[in-house]
Amino acid sequence: MRKVALGVFGFAAGLTSAHAAEVAPLDVMFDESGYVATPLTDTPGDPEAGRKLMSNRTNANCVACHAATDLADVPFHGNVGPTLDGVASRYPEAMIRGILVNAKNVFEGTVMPSFYKVDGFNRIADGFTTKPLEGEVGPLLTAQEIENAVAYLMTLTD
Repeated sequence: MRKVALGVFGFAAGLTSAHAAEVAPLDVMFDESGYVATPLTDTPGDPEAGRKLMSNRTNANCVACHAATDLADVPFHGNVGPTLDGVASRYPEAMIRGILVNAKNVFEGTVMPSFYKVDGFNRIADGFTTKPLEGEVGPLLTAQEIENAVAYLMTLTD
């Protein structure tokens, strides 16, 4: 009996590490400035995956609005948002995470999308049609993608 119990415990422990805890979009805790101090997942962010995400024009598409010297290999940087060069020297990690989760909580009136927001929308269109999307709205990025982007941005110091 004891071997079975240990085997079940070991199996359950393996499941826990394979499926790291994740903060759901509606459970994110913002401070009074809109910052998010607590990571959204137990798995640390991967800076290289964050760089790929931020330079990918089909997902986060950060380069459509921001320029960064480190992303010079990606053509056609935007100039709508501030440069990402030195962002980790200008902003604390909690602020960067808060901006990615819901930029409007940090900078009221910004045109930056909220990448981990699922409620409070006026209207969402499916594929740019005139028909509103029905059902639940998912976040633009996953919790792990947010953490990967944060990890990458934290490498961009002066």
